[in-house]
Amino acid sequence: MSDMPRRESSLGRASLVLASGTVVSRVLGFLSAVILARTLGTVGAGADTFALANQLTNSIYAIVAGGVLSAVLVPHIVKAGLDHDNGQSFINKIVTLGFVIFLAVAVIATLLAPALVALYAQQSGGDGRGFTAEEIALATAFAYWCLPQVLFYALYSLLSEVLNARKVFGPFTWAPALNNIVAMMGLGAFTVLFPGVNTGRAFEWDSTMVMVLAGSATAGVAAQATILFAFWRRAGLTYRPDFAWRGVGLSRAGKAVGWMFGMILVAQVAGVVQANVASLAAGGDAPSLAILRFSWLIFMLPHSVVAVSLATAYFTRMSTHARDSNLSAVREDFRSSVSGIGLFMVLATVGLIVVSLPFARQFGGTASTMEAMAWVISFYALGLTAFSVLFIVQRVFYALEDTRTPFFLQLVQASIFISLALFVSTLPVGQIAFGLALSASAAGTIQTLIAIAVLRTKLGGLSLKPLLTSFVTYVLAAIPSSGVGVAIVRGFNGPEGTAILAGSSPNAALIMVLITLAMVITYALMLWLLRNQEFLQMTRSMGSRLSRSKSGNTSS
Repeated sequence: MSDMPRRESSLGRASLVLASGTVVSRVLGFLSAVILARTLGTVGAGADTFALANQLTNSIYAIVAGGVLSAVLVPHIVKAGLDHDNGQSFINKIVTLGFVIFLAVAVIATLLAPALVALYAQQSGGDGRGFTAEEIALATAFAYWCLPQVLFYALYSLLSEVLNARKVFGPFTWAPALNNIVAMMGLGAFTVLFPGVNTGRAFEWDSTMVMVLAGSATAGVAAQATILFAFWRRAGLTYRPDFAWRGVGLSRAGKAVGWMFGMILVAQVAGVVQANVASLAAGGDAPSLAILRFSWLIFMLPHSVVAVSLATAYFTRMSTHARDSNLSAVREDFRSSVSGIGLFMVLATVGLIVVSLPFARQFGGTASTMEAMAWVISFYALGLTAFSVLFIVQRVFYALEDTRTPFFLQLVQASIFISLALFVSTLPVGQIAFGLALSASAAGTIQTLIAIAVLRTKLGGLSLKPLLTSFVTYVLAAIPSSGVGVAIVRGFNGPEGTAILAGSSPNAALIMVLITLAMVITYALMLWLLRNQEFLQMTRSMGSRLSRSKSGNTSS
């Protein structure tokens, strides 16, 4: 029992390091996205085709590596740490194997760029729905430059998971900051070199413009991956290429990868459907691929800072408990992580909806496109809490080395989403983006509820009443908090309801900060009044750490 406070403290420090790095990286990522939107716009040929090229890259990366690495690699590295060489041989072999596979896939994907664009994009049939031939050509040019990112994204994930498994957490979250800095430098160069170009028209783009924009984006991802080698020695590792891939349990890992690959492939089929449906509205003034991408970025801000940081820190711990067949500890890990995520995500859900308009204002455009983006953000936000909880649920399955169950859960989600997306394709082009965002939230929420029910059986019972009680408290606290936020928005937006969109971007940012502070204070006060145990425990822990810090400073 005496080790418990130390373990909790260590986990807390790990989560804090992860969260701080994620905050910096995500803030820079947000700034990069804003600059990109101000450079290309949020609608039109340039914005939508570049968004499509980036989606291709992310989709291929997800198929090749994505969740496979986090699902399979960490548990196996934890087990390999028991070997005589502390897992060094296994790590050298798996990194070498990964690099060879990722390089081959990146080369093949780049060569297949025209076919991939044709698969993901809906070409116009002359009815004003879909990409024109010129826009298809521009998307293909972007894809040739963006698809090599697959190698570097996958390498970044591989190296990060190795470091995380060795409890070196910081580089994983801080490295993307370098990516965003390089990308912003590229956008700055693009603005200087090509002033006054109408990026919304495909025929105004030339090869040099494509190279500067997409090439700098790829350079940023390459920097993000390669910088991780600088932290190798901190993890007690020395990398040497090792092509002798037999005899270290890779076949066992391969069996788990098979189910993960199937799961990711199912998800990407849904992604292809989404891209095709979204592209029906691309190239014009309707919200489409670019607005969906920017809105998803905003959606991911709280998820990445809280859920990913907590899940990454807990995952190694859960894998260790699962390795030792300590299911009671795994159940406690699940309860603690989900409860902690819910504390923040319920507020984040209502917060994103309330501040969606000032958020959208940061990306510029016409009043109608900014308002449309605010609606897309809000529809995505409805599924935020469930999305973050699912992230934890999946990692419990992975810690138990069960990748089969998540596959079938993903199959259910994809089936629901595809059905809804096909219906959305029949809507007017101006409503397609709204329908896709709402479909994603609905399908994800259903998947999460089913996943929790299955996990309960898997763990031999899982007391959900304390979690439900906590979440009810969070919702009750969020109601007056959202009321305060809405009142502030209405006050600043004026009687016509257009003041925020008509005002300057800095003013909208200040309003957003004011609303956030007011909502956080109200939420915290309500949780205190409701005597929410998770909140009280968190404040006591923070107070204790602050007290120890002050005591240490005094004694020194």
